[in-house]
Amino acid sequence: MTAPTRDHAAPDASTVRRFLFEGADLRGESTRVDGALAAILQNHQYAPGVRDLLGEFLAAAVLLATTLKFQGRLTLQARSSGQVPLIMAECTSDLAVRAIARGAQEATASGFEELLSEGQLAITVEPERGSRYQGIVPLQGESLAASLDAYFEQSEQLHTRVWLACDGSRAAGLLLQQLPSQLTPDPLAREAQWAHACTLAATVSREELLALEPAELLYRLYHEDPVRLFDAQPVRFSCSCSRERSRQALTTLGEAEIRDILREQGSVTMDCEFCNQQYIFEAQELLPGQIDPLH
Repeated sequence: MTAPTRDHAAPDASTVRRFLFEGADLRGESTRVDGALAAILQNHQYAPGVRDLLGEFLAAAVLLATTLKFQGRLTLQARSSGQVPLIMAECTSDLAVRAIARGAQEATASGFEELLSEGQLAITVEPERGSRYQGIVPLQGESLAASLDAYFEQSEQLHTRVWLACDGSRAAGLLLQQLPSQLTPDPLAREAQWAHACTLAATVSREELLALEPAELLYRLYHEDPVRLFDAQPVRFSCSCSRERSRQALTTLGEAEIRDILREQGSVTMDCEFCNQQYIFEAQELLPGQIDPLH
């Protein structure tokens, strides 16, 4: 790999960069999502351990979404009996992200096993066209990365490994994935190439993963290997909430409950838990065409 040139993104920018190993059926992604994480954390107050975990989920969602070849959304979610009952991150095919932790107001731990004890990890893929897919596995190991590695080992998919890190303000990740056999048909040679790439990736420190831009990180790991690095793609925080979606959600309450809220408060307020956007609905908007919606 040739020596890297500096990425021209701002220091707090969020990007993901794809890379390919020349002459081997291997690909990868490297991401830094500092800016997107900062935008998400502006809307919430989380304990340090929860903040770090959320950053890792965010980086992982970006890495996994970039492996998919469709228009749609990927959601990475964990439910547990630990101090974080639910945590999730979403990434769309155009790299719009959002994330949240629910019920973690009393969380004090920093360890993965305490935060997400007895948990399950779900990866949900929702293409704009086609069927929804979801894979669910128990959370395993001492980190989200270890749980994802176990998920891919149990599936019939190609070899995939993930490295993640977050320090509350910076979040980053690295993914390696074996491709279908094209350039290297020999199974033993394919396994040797995979082992070589993973062995080098495993030498990266947490600080290097957080501090180095993707080009610098890949040069640090693979400067003796022929690696092709693609242009950086921007990752941005974006919430998919809208006034219409909020109004549709309110219809599930039923007319009687909506009337009760209107009589008590005069209007109905919906707050988006992801971005804190507030939507206020008057009676005529929720119960249109009625002469006296409050009675």
